[in-house]
Amino acid sequence: MYIIDGIAYAGEPAETIKVTDVKIIDRLCLMLTFSTGEKRIFDAQPLLRYPVYTSLQDAEIFNAVRIDGSTISWADGTIDIAPETLYEQSAPYECQAWA
Repeated sequence: MYIIDGIAYAGEPAETIKVTDVKIIDRLCLMLTFSTGEKRIFDAQPLLRYPVYTSLQDAEIFNAVRIDGSTISWADGTIDIAPETLYEQSAPYECQAWA
């Protein structure tokens, strides 16, 4: 059992996941490296349906993505996404070695 902000939880606390690296791989598509060592592909296109993310359609804004604490952000930190959301809504990156 553990306690956070006065609330008791059963089990052990989950490891906090962090984004440790970000690379733009295509328009609205990022390769993220997480604190687990995993590389995952995140497609930002579905975010555009939410007003807070519509400015990411501008390539100059999208391409200014940066690591901000444990996650990524744009526009001087005014636009961000929780690292847990990035992880859950991304796909594993699997590089195929050339034979």
